[in-house]
Amino acid sequence: MDQNNLKYSKNHEWIGILELENELAYVGITYFAQKELGDIIYLDIDENIIGTKIKGGNVFGTIEAVKTVSDLFMPISGKILETNKKLISKPENIHANSYDEGWIIKIKVLYRKEYDLLMSFTEYKDYIGEENKK
Repeated sequence: MDQNNLKYSKNHEWIGILELENELAYVGITYFAQKELGDIIYLDIDENIIGTKIKGGNVFGTIEAVKTVSDLFMPISGKILETNKKLISKPENIHANSYDEGWIIKIKVLYRKEYDLLMSFTEYKDYIGEENKK
């Protein structure tokens, strides 16, 4: 997925619309987030999450790196359709390409307006630039 066509959350998740007419999207973590985390060793996403509607900003799982565990947040409200089983068994693959094969969940977007309010790539670059200055 082209980073310029994605939307970004302040929690460092990206979302990319796959099918506009069906409001299907992939969600993953940004390159910045995976770089900050370091070596990713485990993704904890409950299999029972499939079919669940989760509000934007709520946690859908955790990601564990060698030195830390971080929550994974829904960038927008959505119904979980699928988890990336390849990543569940090999979470380190997020480092290979966090924007293509590194998607974590596939969702049905519930409120398109929430998607439209997320940051563009340019806005996200500015955001992480400011965050690095702190």
